[in-house]
Amino acid sequence: MIKPKILLVNDHPPSLLALKTLLVNAPQADEYEVITATSGAEALRAVLDHNFAVILLDVSMPGMDGFETAQTIHSHPRSASVPIIFITAYYADEMNRLRGYQHGAADYLISPVIPQILQSKIAVFIDLARKNLALEQQKEELALMNRDLQVQQMRDLRRINAALESEILERRQAEARAHELATRDPLTGLMNRRSLTERIEHAVAMANRYGQRLALLFLDLDRFKSINDSLGHDAGDDLLLQVSERICGAVRQSDIVARLGGDEFVVLMEALPNYAAAAEVARKIIATIDQPFLLGSQSIKTSASVGISLFPQDGTNMQALLRSADLAMYHAKQEQRGTVQFFHEDLNARMLERCQLEQELQHALDNEEFELYYQPKIEARTGRIAGVEALLRWHHPRLGLLSGGQFIPAAAETGLLVPIGEWVIAAACAQARRWRDENLPVPSIPIAVNVAIPQIYADLPDIISRELRKQQVPPSSIQLEITESLVITDTHKATSVLREISESGITIAIDDFGTGYSSLSILKTLPIDILKIDQSFVRDLGKNASDTAIVAAIVNMARALALRVVAEGVETKEQLAVLHDLGCDEHQGYFYSKPLPATDLVQKLMQRSFA
Repeated sequence: MIKPKILLVNDHPPSLLALKTLLVNAPQADEYEVITATSGAEALRAVLDHNFAVILLDVSMPGMDGFETAQTIHSHPRSASVPIIFITAYYADEMNRLRGYQHGAADYLISPVIPQILQSKIAVFIDLARKNLALEQQKEELALMNRDLQVQQMRDLRRINAALESEILERRQAEARAHELATRDPLTGLMNRRSLTERIEHAVAMANRYGQRLALLFLDLDRFKSINDSLGHDAGDDLLLQVSERICGAVRQSDIVARLGGDEFVVLMEALPNYAAAAEVARKIIATIDQPFLLGSQSIKTSASVGISLFPQDGTNMQALLRSADLAMYHAKQEQRGTVQFFHEDLNARMLERCQLEQELQHALDNEEFELYYQPKIEARTGRIAGVEALLRWHHPRLGLLSGGQFIPAAAETGLLVPIGEWVIAAACAQARRWRDENLPVPSIPIAVNVAIPQIYADLPDIISRELRKQQVPPSSIQLEITESLVITDTHKATSVLREISESGITIAIDDFGTGYSSLSILKTLPIDILKIDQSFVRDLGKNASDTAIVAAIVNMARALALRVVAEGVETKEQLAVLHDLGCDEHQGYFYSKPLPATDLVQKLMQRSFA
């Protein structure tokens, strides 16, 4: 299939190279081709020779600038509808932006471009171009089918009389409808469990006979229930339809896609050249589902976890292969959502361990087995402690001290995130009360607690207000940390709840910033006070120019929005020096301290050992 093409126009060679590098190193780079031009005239020649999915056009160019180039491109019938994204090194005023949109601009990007923003915008236009190409192909196929059908109908009319033709046609249609209902999923039109079972049994027989490889991919959407509950079942059905289309677009033509029910899908891959091909298709599925979905006017994010079972090592019949793939998918979801996991023999034991852990979580709250650890946040300008982040720990009677990452996924599966989150808020407020009573040799410091998606739908403002009143501490004693994914999943609900919390005087931070897809428009509407830069961008500061540029862009954006910036995962002097130069407000990480129990943190405070 012909790859969609991107035209990149920039007269500045370093900028042209930097933008091209971002595009060719993007996750979906193998799905499109990048063509470059260094002037408006060269761009015009390119649009006469190629069909482009999108054009990235620098505004400031000598001779014919970006506006004139865009006007000329859109005046030609061949390129009149090609979307253009202007790239400018400054925030354009309203008149210039209006001028750009009058000349056909689809969007603006500010240089230096944030890679994730560029790649996500490009992905939308590439996906649209692929769909247009597929649609044209479908139209051609439909036209051929219609012509063939007309010829066949004429032959039938010559052979039989009108009455007999009508009766036969009705019977055939009834049989087709019955077969469709029996073998197809009514929502997506994909194979259902019954027809998939038959196809797997046939595939296993052929693989046995000819010594072929085959694989089953078991796919489950992450956080689908929260999307379905918050936006309604119609939106959930729309999401499933779009997901099924994206899966079909990511697999090979020979692969079979089926929906088992709910948000569970299966892909049958026969005659594999090698087992790595199954992982490659799984990663393509995950990548395409990771792109935002549009449900009505609401843009939402989800992800997919995929488990893979292989024939014959993971099962020699349909039931065994499905069970193995299901176990592998469950393991992927528990370990790290949005990933691929092959089945292996010890998964059964690990799943049993996870089930036992889920049962023991039911008793952990009643048995007072949880404890909060605290990691300090240091003010860059003064070196003084500016606050702490509360991190949940479980004193497990059998496994010892567990961090949140070891049991929070299990808590999510068992529906315990809300009561555990309520316990964390209560414990943080109680600790704030104790620290105020202990008269520590520093001003009262806020305690930041992390909020999960289910808590947004569980009277979170009332829970916080109740605990603050109970402990008689001011709202400034508590901060909330939310993730970008929480906001994107249901922007309207999250904004409403967070605004109510913010109006009570509680500070709100976006955690792990830079790893999601928050748009500037969303950030402007949210009642947030702090951006916490994800540690993945801090890790290679001083070594990786791209990470430094991203952190600088985040700091500059925060300044424009009057937000404070906290860098997570600070571990070295080199990282600290770069963050100081970039103007980051606060630092958090092992360079200062690991998470500590409350008593150990107080000792450090008394020793003033964070500076």
